[in-house]
Amino acid sequence: MAMRSAFFFAVLAFLSVFSLKAYAADPIRIVALGDSLTAGYGMESGQDFATKLQEKMIAAGISARVDNAGVSGDTSAGGLSRVDWAVDGTPRPMLVIVALGANDMLRGIDPAVTQKNLAAILDKLKEKKIPVLLAGMKSPANLGPFFQGKFDRIYQELADEYDVPLYPFFLEGVAMKAEYNLPDGLHPNPKGIAIMVDRIFPVVEKTLQEK
Repeated sequence: MAMRSAFFFAVLAFLSVFSLKAYAADPIRIVALGDSLTAGYGMESGQDFATKLQEKMIAAGISARVDNAGVSGDTSAGGLSRVDWAVDGTPRPMLVIVALGANDMLRGIDPAVTQKNLAAILDKLKEKKIPVLLAGMKSPANLGPFFQGKFDRIYQELADEYDVPLYPFFLEGVAMKAEYNLPDGLHPNPKGIAIMVDRIFPVVEKTLQEK
């Protein structure tokens, strides 16, 4: 019985990967809705997160188009104001990566406001029946424990409320490491982007397989 169960789940896993690559014969569309971390601030054209994620997916045998809907300096409010047109057009997005909130944090915007804006973005995408991967951000300790505690809860609470997958920290493995950031210490350089893409890719692939 155990062997049959193991075989059954192995077949399911194979079919999910096969079907992902099969329908990807026609490029699937992913939208990366974010700020300067997505836009590719301070880097040459083609070095941004969306482009590198697209290259990673194609190398893995998944024909994909990843739209760069990142705007440097954007807050969650800015993302909310443009989410409709960012996901408009054809083909219909099979996934939107929502990676906003870093500038809210840096400007000291009340985390409750950020959470409300992100919730409104998720509401819009839910209405459009577009799957979401929520990419979280973390507050540095120098903003104080009160702010940090409120801000760092936002993403998990939203993921639970809307039942969407969460990638806990968009800058995982990159934040606070000089060798992976531009001289400003805030924005990833090409090496940093490569790490971000390598780390989030399995989550993106898994999310697509489950939708």
